[in-house]
Amino acid sequence: MKKVLRVGMAVFVWVIVTVTYWSLAYLGTSLIHMKWNLHTSDFSKGLITLFAMISLFILTSWIFSRFASPRRMDFFTMMIDALRRISKGDFNVKLTNQFKHKKDHPFGKIVESINQMAVELNQIEQMRQEFISNVSHEIQSPLASINGFATVLKQSDLTLKEREHYLEIIETESRRLANLSDNLLKLTSIESQHHPFEPVAYRLDKQIREIILSCEPQWVDKSLELDISLDEVEITADEELMSQVWINLIINSIKFTPSGDSLNIALYRHGSEAVVTIADTGMGIAEEDQEHIFERFYKVDKSRNRTLGGSGLGLSITKKIIDMHEGSIEVQSKLNEGTMFTVTLPV
Repeated sequence: MKKVLRVGMAVFVWVIVTVTYWSLAYLGTSLIHMKWNLHTSDFSKGLITLFAMISLFILTSWIFSRFASPRRMDFFTMMIDALRRISKGDFNVKLTNQFKHKKDHPFGKIVESINQMAVELNQIEQMRQEFISNVSHEIQSPLASINGFATVLKQSDLTLKEREHYLEIIETESRRLANLSDNLLKLTSIESQHHPFEPVAYRLDKQIREIILSCEPQWVDKSLELDISLDEVEITADEELMSQVWINLIINSIKFTPSGDSLNIALYRHGSEAVVTIADTGMGIAEEDQEHIFERFYKVDKSRNRTLGGSGLGLSITKKIIDMHEGSIEVQSKLNEGTMFTVTLPV
């Protein structure tokens, strides 16, 4: 319908322009005939009028182009210069939109698109630089520890107990490096959109129960009281990827829950969705930190996280996997009262 209206409008404008130019040409040729008292046939007069109309159209187009072209060329030059700067990595580009007062002007839309592209590319570049900086920091810290304690081990006056202590630290830091490398590879693979994604139907309650049992040494070591309520729910998802989600969330909750406290894990079906809640009674997360916890390398408390061996990638990986399954994850937390993660997945 819109296409028909556009064609109809174009035909209407063309008719108006043609009639206008023909009328002007006819009026001009008639005045010339009257002034010079010329007597020509109707056919000749029609040809002269047609020639005059074409000449008038060409003349007005030339005059219009003389005034309009420089401004248009300036616009294209400005646009090409902006794109050249962006291609060289300069994303601080902001074109002045001279057409913003003209609604839906095509040049105005081009200017807005280039400005938006520059803003988004600038954000990506900042994220890239921050990512490199974070990776370098996370790698340098354990490497410095390993190097330092390896140097100390060269001393000959150390007792056997001291040597074992320093070797345990080196082993722990090496494990941290291995975990960091593994998480980086996982995150890169998931974000590359080439990671295998093989959804199958399986029992979600069985999967969560198996993971809870596999984490038994951790929660037994801290004497945690577990409250588990798992309804029988079947979902269609990539079982291996979802296993990583529950491992990350459950291990995190165990880490940040004080010894002797409790951990609550529940699964139930709500309409066409499966809902999983994992709640602990740990130190909690400040409100200003909650919106950032799914960002790569973000740590609520760097000193505590470092003590517990976190890299700040687990929750980022978790969210990426849940997004792949068109689900959602939310966090509710209060300082010194605990944290609850809620994962919602389509059944």
